[in-house]
Amino acid sequence: MKKIIETPIDPDEIKELKVGDTFYISGIIFTARDAAHEKLLSLDDDQIPFEPSKYAMFHCGPAIHKVEGKWEVVSAGPTTSIRMEIFEDEFIERFGTKVIIGKGGMGERTLKALEKNGAVYVQYTGGAGALMANAIEEVEDVYFLDELGIPEAFWMFRVKEAGPFLVTMDSHGKSIHADVAKEVKKNLERLKSEL
Repeated sequence: MKKIIETPIDPDEIKELKVGDTFYISGIIFTARDAAHEKLLSLDDDQIPFEPSKYAMFHCGPAIHKVEGKWEVVSAGPTTSIRMEIFEDEFIERFGTKVIIGKGGMGERTLKALEKNGAVYVQYTGGAGALMANAIEEVEDVYFLDELGIPEAFWMFRVKEAGPFLVTMDSHGKSIHADVAKEVKKNLERLKSEL
């Protein structure tokens, strides 16, 4: 059966997710890349324009333009998440974000923050930006557009059954990415010893 998570996010529902689970999201997701992380972390609490704990965060720099005065999303594919590793643990800790969408996985600091704060990192297929754009019903809002530009601004997208998303890092300390890295290292050592 298709699992659909709706926003505002229920923290208890996220804690139940485990590595290997798949789901879709309906409601609001917001985009945040490097500059957006840095921007929000630099602000005082009363300057934060939305509540990051309520929505899923998407590592994405969308291709988007205005048509007859209305924003239209052409493509919204995931960007490489490891670039945000230097910010993510602090971001999760401060803003209570429970679902992070991206590609390629994240590191040990993020994994510890996910476990501590009951959050998950989920994978979305790279190259499927048009599929995500089709799930976006409308652009609800955009923040810091003039300062950060289109790819780095905070875009608030209302989505319907966006996904599927695969949980690859969970709040129980499990990470597919860490497991794969260990296996690769083990195989590399074995191959070296055979030379």
